[in-house]
Amino acid sequence: MSGVQRAAIVLLSLGEAQAAEVLKHMGAKEVQKLGVAMTSVGGVTRDVVAHVFDDFVDTLAQPGVSGSAADEYVRAVLTQALGEERASSLIDRILMGRNTSGLDSLKWMEPRAIAELVRNEHPQIIAIVMAHLDSDQAAEVLKCLADRVRVDVLLRLATLDGIPPHALNELNDVMQRQFAGSQNIKSSSVGGIKVAANILNFMDSGQDEVILGSIGEIDGELGGRIRDLMFVFDNLADLDDRAMQSVLRDVPSERLALALRGADAKVKEKVTTNMSQRAAEILLEDMEARGPVRLVEVEAAQKEILAIVRKMAESGEIQLSAKAEAFV
Repeated sequence: MSGVQRAAIVLLSLGEAQAAEVLKHMGAKEVQKLGVAMTSVGGVTRDVVAHVFDDFVDTLAQPGVSGSAADEYVRAVLTQALGEERASSLIDRILMGRNTSGLDSLKWMEPRAIAELVRNEHPQIIAIVMAHLDSDQAAEVLKCLADRVRVDVLLRLATLDGIPPHALNELNDVMQRQFAGSQNIKSSSVGGIKVAANILNFMDSGQDEVILGSIGEIDGELGGRIRDLMFVFDNLADLDDRAMQSVLRDVPSERLALALRGADAKVKEKVTTNMSQRAAEILLEDMEARGPVRLVEVEAAQKEILAIVRKMAESGEIQLSAKAEAFV
């Protein structure tokens, strides 16, 4: 049973009022994942619930840390788990992100609503906002902006190395106009080429090339560096066998069969060689039985799988090849 499913069982057992109080302290994606899990863990036996709660109580009984000691504990654990370079940006997002409540509130909004919110702002402000969103959400926002604005925003985001004080003040003004009770935001390290590449990974096929082409005309070297860091579906062939097996455990078989319809032969081979013989046969049979499918459906399935891979890489569950690691 996954951690999300175990958490769902605990929440379901607490009752509506208590569960609601817990969910108030979580982010949008956490609430969504838990909500899905809570609807899918029905029929759990009393023994399983008791076992989950025993583990939960044991976890609560462990000695904890607080205050500044907690920050150092988080920093040390993440560095030990992910390595200095990979952990540094994640640590910044976790520890410094506590001071960006105004920006965090945007994560609960529809991408089109965010685009309307920032449409008339300076591209530098839009770039900072985009840097604080999850890459898939930022890509959806980017799709809602005018073509000329897309290029300008992504160019600024790729060259963003920390947030200058004047830009933070402008951003704080935007938040004050839109949300009550905004607070001062401390400077943090966000944006950069990796973020720009990751956002482009979530753009529709063709849109990413248009934006990259425009950036290349302005700054050829920068466009090339962004392109080098982009992680596409065919790059799955570069995963080691253990990482691929972990990915396959999290990917629904029907989405995998659809995504592989448009994949390179090396990717198909990587997938099938990391499955049991029977599972590989079922997958290939499913692909053949589907008949013709629309390209947009294949691309959507591939993007879903890439999103899973990125999340697993960011959490340290898998490691990517040297080139692919750059986007994490």
